[in-house]
Amino acid sequence: MPIRKFRSIEEMKAHCDLWFEPGDPRLWRAMEAVWGFALSASGLRFPPGVYKHRTLEESDRLREEWEIASIQRRQAENREKPVTK
Repeated sequence: MPIRKFRSIEEMKAHCDLWFEPGDPRLWRAMEAVWGFALSASGLRFPPGVYKHRTLEESDRLREEWEIASIQRRQAENREKPVTK
């Protein structure tokens, strides 16, 4: 994808067909695509919430467990996906 440099918003609007009007159904599809990409690219998943720890080592150990579980979950998802060519 080429990188374009614009000197103003007006110049960008004149050269880009990527802008959607509010309420345009294509806007929702574009947002879904961006959010889907962000979700797939972000990798690690951690449980929501606030967790208290007595020591820094205890906090590090829990984070490492979450990282390992997240990586294993991603690997399992990748094994389940069919290979397309």
